[in-house]
Amino acid sequence: MRVSRKVKEILSWYESENPGVKTNLVRLLSHGRLGGTGKLVILPVDQGFEHGPARSFAPNPAAYDPHYLFELAIDAGLSAYAAPLGPLEAGAASYAGQVPLILKLNSANSLAAGTPDQAITASVDDALRLGCIGVGFTIYPGSDACYAQQEELREITREAKAKGLLVVVWSYPRGGKVSKEGETALDIVAYAAHMAALMGAHVIKVKPPTARIDLDAAKPVYEKAKIPAGTLAERVAHVVQAAFAGKRLVVFSGGEAKDTEGVLAEIRQIRDGGGHGSIIGRNSFQRNKEDALALLDQVVRIYQGKA
Repeated sequence: MRVSRKVKEILSWYESENPGVKTNLVRLLSHGRLGGTGKLVILPVDQGFEHGPARSFAPNPAAYDPHYLFELAIDAGLSAYAAPLGPLEAGAASYAGQVPLILKLNSANSLAAGTPDQAITASVDDALRLGCIGVGFTIYPGSDACYAQQEELREITREAKAKGLLVVVWSYPRGGKVSKEGETALDIVAYAAHMAALMGAHVIKVKPPTARIDLDAAKPVYEKAKIPAGTLAERVAHVVQAAFAGKRLVVFSGGEAKDTEGVLAEIRQIRDGGGHGSIIGRNSFQRNKEDALALLDQVVRIYQGKA
């Protein structure tokens, strides 16, 4: 397999990594219809933990079957499929080698109350056993549990890199000094992306930022520096800048279910702002397969510069 010039450039950003990690970066960046472009579209399906089965899959009952989700990622030509342990165990052998896999190592659930936190539900060795290219981990900057989560991530990152796996960090601020509206504020999302980069993430997942500036201490800095924030593309550019001047891969979540035009308009702004891609869950797998494939085809075409 030839490695594109763009992928070689991205590999150069990760100077300390061993050949195993760089091989898995190549596998991620060279797979699917966006292979070689430096852009990614990933299917994440961890919503069963987060929201429960009916809220996740009742809109499209075929998605209760883990095999359906493998096939959706494969048929759409996506870059990777990310999920918790159980769904990957249910299909890893049947679909071995057909799509890069990312094992999500921690999860929350909507039955719990109190401090935002997640339990570790799988291991780095599980990811190796299942043939994954990497592991995923969520942190909640601002939460009362954030320091413990950072320490968990430190150990998982050390082990994953030593064993040649990528580290994908979902960085979702909440709690502490962050207001509810501030969870997607520009300063907070940029801070979250930077924090994940500081922790050694190879790929960083954040939410698309709004124009709000949430922290009082940040407001005069943003005003004085005249950081552009009028469009989503400008805000995405700032978040990418916060991830080591764009030298870490930053992908943006699809968020709550939207109509097709809402999804595609957001994707175009992410592309125009220099985002490295999208990680689209409910907005794809909650549609019937024909509609999901049509949507994902349009998303890929946008990142290809064809739409």
